[in-house]
Amino acid sequence: MSSVRKNFFYNVLYQVLVLILPLVTAPYIARVLGAENIGIYSYTYSVVYYFMLIAMLGINNYGNREIAKVRNNRDELQKTFTSIYTLQIVMTIFMILIYAIYICIVVKANVNIALIQGIYLISVAFDINWFFFGIEEFKLTVTRNTIIKLLSVISILMFVKKKEDVYIYTLIVASSALISQLALWPFVRKYTKLVKIKVKDVTRHIKQCFILFVPIIAVSLYKIMDKIMLGNMTDMSQVGFYENAEKIINIPMGVITALATVMLPKISNLVANGEKEKIERYTRKAMEFEFISSAALTFGLIAVASIFVPIFLGNEFTYSAILVKNLSVTIIFISLASVIRTQYLIPNEKDKIYMFSVIVGAVLNLSINLILIPKFKAVGATIGTIIAEFSVFAYQTYAVRKELDIKKYLKNGIKYIVLAIIMCIIVSSININIEPIVLLVIKVLLGVVIYMSGLIIIKAVEYKEMNIKRILLKFKNLE
Repeated sequence: MSSVRKNFFYNVLYQVLVLILPLVTAPYIARVLGAENIGIYSYTYSVVYYFMLIAMLGINNYGNREIAKVRNNRDELQKTFTSIYTLQIVMTIFMILIYAIYICIVVKANVNIALIQGIYLISVAFDINWFFFGIEEFKLTVTRNTIIKLLSVISILMFVKKKEDVYIYTLIVASSALISQLALWPFVRKYTKLVKIKVKDVTRHIKQCFILFVPIIAVSLYKIMDKIMLGNMTDMSQVGFYENAEKIINIPMGVITALATVMLPKISNLVANGEKEKIERYTRKAMEFEFISSAALTFGLIAVASIFVPIFLGNEFTYSAILVKNLSVTIIFISLASVIRTQYLIPNEKDKIYMFSVIVGAVLNLSINLILIPKFKAVGATIGTIIAEFSVFAYQTYAVRKELDIKKYLKNGIKYIVLAIIMCIIVSSININIEPIVLLVIKVLLGVVIYMSGLIIIKAVEYKEMNIKRILLKFKNLE
């Protein structure tokens, strides 16, 4: 199987592509479609997303984990793949029927957009990413996604030319999702095949899938429901502002959570083999990586959001800058919680802790949204998201404090946050009367230099202290 380093490289390579492509499409789409049409797309996608979540029933995480456990046993691998995929097909067909009823009875506006969004739901029937992640075959999925994403970007730039082309835009992105799932199927036979199974082989997965489904649906309440609530309680422009702010946050988030995607099957396999020392080492390194990267991205975005957002999205979306600043805070909480989730909770089947933490987050988010959105609109939604993400992180760290050395991880990470705050203060104070894009480049370069220099100093001090401890230890041993 591929090494962690190799898989991480593939994922980061792909996430860098994911980072670059929105730099092309997001500003273009923001200017062509405008806030209201982006809001319509975001609202209708948010609705179909719930149908997709129910259709998958937590299979992405559950399937990944179960395949990782049996990947060395071909017969068990075939049986596990077939039974989990059968459950997925049954659920998807059921949800397609329910979505059709929803469109016929409930939807009154933007019916055509809602119909096109149904392609996303159809794509769920062919989604077997969980299988390839479970066998740690990341190169294949990354290559496929890269090609299809590039083609979709080219299509958007070629065919989306005016506000009314929101239909074409929706068709392109929804179809690319379907093609992306279909593209994996020709490669399945190399690793496994569908075999004859019994009904009980399928039903035995339902309970565990449902346990992992509950936190996923709960997370969606403060990831997706925000936009649905904004659409119903304010207007589509507010949804558009919020959607684009989220897009900016998701660009760096993809890179720093790539590690979690790689580590879930790896840790699941190590747990099955009882290799505790390796698990602890991987977790310690992952925590430090997430602290270093998330602190830099959080306070870096806060420092440049006011100037970056109007340049990136256009002056119509200047309001999104404050939303970006608020949502940036969640990067740290999400990054650290992702390590706990993928390197301890899910591999060790501590699903109830994960489930309860996100339920708490969901309840808090919905409550705060109901209070703040009517008065503060999209800003109120960001406050609800911040509190929700913090509560998830706080509960998970408290729950695993006896199994993981959380105090040590947090103590080690504080210095990176302090360094990032210093960087943010200095960069924010730089205000020169020059072209905005030139000023942005200066701020970014200055931030990188300050943060990287700080990291070098921190590492140098740590290395020096380590050597002093070794010297003292040698003297002690001589006595």
